[in-house]
Amino acid sequence: MTWFDIIGSLAGTFTTISFVPQVVKTWRSGCAEDLSMFMFSLFSAGVLLWLIYGIALGSLPIILANGVTLVLASIILLLKIRYSLRRRLSEMAGGE
Repeated sequence: MTWFDIIGSLAGTFTTISFVPQVVKTWRSGCAEDLSMFMFSLFSAGVLLWLIYGIALGSLPIILANGVTLVLASIILLLKIRYSLRRRLSEMAGGE
C-alpha cells in the first residue's frame, strides 16, 4: 500500500464516518424535516458516480469509502421519505 493509498483511505474513512452521527440523530429523533431531499439526492448520485469511477480504476479506497457513504446517505434519504410520508398521513388523518 502506497502513501497515496493510505491518504485516500484516511480521507474516505473520515468523510464516511462523518455521516454516522446524522444517521443516528435522524433515526433516534424520527424527524428529517430539516434535511434537504434535493441535496442528499444530488450527493448520493455523486457518490454513486465516484463508486463507479473507483470500480473502473480498481481503487479499493475509493470503492470502500464511496460504497459505505452511499449506504449511509441512502439510509438518510429513506428515513427522510419515510418520516415525510408519516407526517403527511398524520396530517391527512387530522392528527399531529
